[in-house]
Amino acid sequence: MLIKRKSIEKEESSRPATRKPKFAPVTLSELDGVRYLHFGTEWVQGAMRIRKPDWPELEYAQQMMAWMLWNEAPAHVAQLGLGTGALTKFCYKHFPQAQVTAVELNPSVISICYSMFKLPDNDGRLNVVEMDAMDYVTNPDNHGTLDALQVDLYDATARGPVLDTPEFYRACAACLNDDGIMTINLFGDHPSYAKNLKAMKFAFAQVVSLPEVHDGNVVAIAFKTRRTIDVAALADRAAHIVAETKLPAKSWLKGLKAALA
Repeated sequence: MLIKRKSIEKEESSRPATRKPKFAPVTLSELDGVRYLHFGTEWVQGAMRIRKPDWPELEYAQQMMAWMLWNEAPAHVAQLGLGTGALTKFCYKHFPQAQVTAVELNPSVISICYSMFKLPDNDGRLNVVEMDAMDYVTNPDNHGTLDALQVDLYDATARGPVLDTPEFYRACAACLNDDGIMTINLFGDHPSYAKNLKAMKFAFAQVVSLPEVHDGNVVAIAFKTRRTIDVAALADRAAHIVAETKLPAKSWLKGLKAALA
């Protein structure tokens, strides 16, 4: 079960461009009405409640929507790392005015999201693209275009994001507009956590981490422009989110309050 953390994608990046990246096998499991995505191990890479395909089933995925506390009508939301498409589907459904982009390197993940996780086809608002997340964020055409960026980039070992350098996070920040917010899934019980926080603080004006959930997942919120985080003032917005979407936004406020104490 203990596997040395090494990104398959990163390992392959140093090889000739003519070689395709080698990916871990995409596998599935089901329990109590929930379908889970794995990359050939028991680590869960995403989940979908079969009767609620547009709902982000996992608590950390719900926390990834915490940027909604500051932006209720985004024009463009992007997701790096498709997983089961949970966040992509949720944004596509709940923000009908928004452009929704998902970036995924592994074509098998994209295929299985269509066949087993009810990902809608691309249309005028939804764009699921097969490409490297680093290529997406470093493309000048994408800079300054996003209101929200959600980053969930894990390989088969699931021990930390596969892209974690200051250069990567600077490029993520460049993709956001001045009021843009990034949320990212980190692994709190691993040395990668401190490394990622340090790199993010180098690239973003302000970074706050929510309390750990599941088996080590920690969602961090990174603001391109520093702002006053008034938890009490956000209470009405949180209540609105709960009423409109059923997401546990009030618990996000409690987490923010604890992080800022």
